[in-house]
Amino acid sequence: MNGLLSVSQVVDRVTGWIGRTMAWLLLLAVIVSAGNAVIRKSFNLSSNAWLELQWYLFGAVFMLCAAWTLREDEHVRVDVLSQRLSTRSRVWIDLVCHILFLMPFAILMTYLSWPFVVSSFLSGEQSNNAGGLIRWPAKLWILAGFALLVAQGVSEIIKRGAMLTGHLPMPEESGAEDDLPPAAREAGARDA
Repeated sequence: MNGLLSVSQVVDRVTGWIGRTMAWLLLLAVIVSAGNAVIRKSFNLSSNAWLELQWYLFGAVFMLCAAWTLREDEHVRVDVLSQRLSTRSRVWIDLVCHILFLMPFAILMTYLSWPFVVSSFLSGEQSNNAGGLIRWPAKLWILAGFALLVAQGVSEIIKRGAMLTGHLPMPEESGAEDDLPPAAREAGARDA
């Protein structure tokens, strides 16, 4: 189990680094978006390439931060139901759902997106819009995002299995603090 937990730690570090790095693309996307709006309204100029760059950046952030969001346990869940369950029950539900739903879907999407990206790259697919960008980078975000989600899914399965077998401690049951996202719990711990 220690070897698997080491793999999980490496995956967690990689997805965390990628997620934090990609989150900075939001700033770039806002700058590009604001610049487009100002130039379009002030000078009556527009560029399809800059408009497409906006959605390339938002797509990259969305796809490449999904694994990081999974690692931080920030994906949407039905809290009304899960908060009534014991920690052990929630860990079991996470494990089963990761195995039955997350992994098959993420693996299928990774498998299906590979030829989609390769075809776009080899054909030199361009935007249909005049002055638009090449398409394969935007399609690559899909492949990379789901591949990262597969890796993080494996990491989460390893961690849940380790919790259930006693190799990792269960998450603490401390009442109202459980409702806070991990980042808020960490900030509260630092302030205390």
